[in-house]
Amino acid sequence: MQEKYTIITDTSANPAPLGLMGFGMTTVLLNLHNIGLFDIGSMILAMGIFYGGLSQVIVGIMEWKKGNTFGTLAFTSYGLFWLSLVGILALPKLGLVNPPEPIEMAFYLGLWGLFTLGMFFGTFKTNRALQFVFGTLTLLFLLLAVGDITGNLTVTRVAGIIGIICGSSAIYTGFAEVLNEIYKKTVFPVFPTSKKH
Repeated sequence: MQEKYTIITDTSANPAPLGLMGFGMTTVLLNLHNIGLFDIGSMILAMGIFYGGLSQVIVGIMEWKKGNTFGTLAFTSYGLFWLSLVGILALPKLGLVNPPEPIEMAFYLGLWGLFTLGMFFGTFKTNRALQFVFGTLTLLFLLLAVGDITGNLTVTRVAGIIGIICGSSAIYTGFAEVLNEIYKKTVFPVFPTSKKH
């Protein structure tokens, strides 16, 4: 008797561009604040909750379904980063907790910098565009931590510039993944580090 096998093919869409856009756009907006363009208000907080936060958590779950461990960890973690940051900023305003001291924020941002540095090493097997995103993000977190712990506004302003560059590179990478797929050719290069087998 001949055995029958069912082959299941994954035909779901690539969720990464949504996560990259959510991360990139929210990062640019927050760092426009860090360079002193405007204060943190409902616009940044709403982006942090919904596009930077919720969308990346959803993307992380979708990446898990596709078997992508790196994407699962990265998108889910940074989505929850945005949600936790909104909590840090909003909960004191509601009178529920005390606002964090600069040393607390320095440790918070520093740990995220170490996490991102670890993830940066994972990008060595992906492409140069993702390497740039994670490299500049590592620098951003560490500079923000230094800015908080020293109270040096210049460091925070420099971090803001790095953050705008980082967020813009994530937006570029998100558009590259979409447009390269739609046009079936390289519209925006991401510079792969190795050929897929």
